[in-house]
Amino acid sequence: MSTLAILVILALIFDFLNGFHDSSNIVATIIFSRAMSPRAALTMTAVAEFSGPFLFGVAVAKTIGEGIILPGAISITVILAALSSAIFWNLFTWYFGIPSSSSHALIGALIGAVVVSAGWGTIMLPGLLKVVLALFLSPILGFTVGFLFTRLIFFLARNATPKINWFFRHLQILTGLGLGLSHGANDAQKTMGVITLGLVTIGYLDSFSVPIWVIAASAGAISLGTAIGGWRLIRTLGAKFYKIRPVHGFSTQLSSAGVILGAALLGGPVSTTQVVSSTILGVGAAQRISMVRWQVMNSILLAWLLTIPATAIVSALFYYLFS
Repeated sequence: MSTLAILVILALIFDFLNGFHDSSNIVATIIFSRAMSPRAALTMTAVAEFSGPFLFGVAVAKTIGEGIILPGAISITVILAALSSAIFWNLFTWYFGIPSSSSHALIGALIGAVVVSAGWGTIMLPGLLKVVLALFLSPILGFTVGFLFTRLIFFLARNATPKINWFFRHLQILTGLGLGLSHGANDAQKTMGVITLGLVTIGYLDSFSVPIWVIAASAGAISLGTAIGGWRLIRTLGAKFYKIRPVHGFSTQLSSAGVILGAALLGGPVSTTQVVSSTILGVGAAQRISMVRWQVMNSILLAWLLTIPATAIVSALFYYLFS
């Protein structure tokens, strides 16, 4: 099998697992607030994710492919090791039902492989700083936006009857669609960036320009993963924090979509898992802080802290193995 075929297959497996892993982020609140059936929610989200990259461009792909590592330091072995590490971590965290970040996994894996290959001097610090800021500030922003937006909703609906739940339940079709578009516009692009980087490395492309077939293949793989859905993680995000009601689902989806899409347009690769999880917490805390089961966050926080160093180490091991 050719190097190009191995690269594309590994990248699309990672992309599929990203969609499979992150489907919980997009549809959990829709399902548990009973706005849509599980299959309808997953199908709608998959179609939206496929459309996202075509509608909102490929700024995130360029950040991943051009902004983190010096072009001459990348080898095809580095890319294959990074993809293998990220795939391993996604399967590991899926098995144990931990909503970890595919974005963190890929970034950590790329850093680990390139450092053992060519040293720390090959890391472009301004680009890495941009990525790190996007990854770590976006959850804080998600919590804050979710909290403030939910407070505003409760204020505006303070005299409403319980029938307003019908309104919030049906609005989630639109907000869920927006969240799916934003997820496709951000997460699918990470795979596009890696594939295009690999194509440049092996000489298939002369410069970093994402081909249309790479956009379509990456969007299709993440959509397929979402359509199948990671049910272990859906249960974690949809049921364990607190009882999700229609107003919580509406507020979570709209707030998360705004943060994720804004980052995508600016070229910042954020973690959908982190943004949605923290937004769910912010929305719940806006109603009543004691309502949220904060202890559930412990395993998620641990995964967030461990993902980058763990995938860097695993990626380094894969690099030595492939070398």
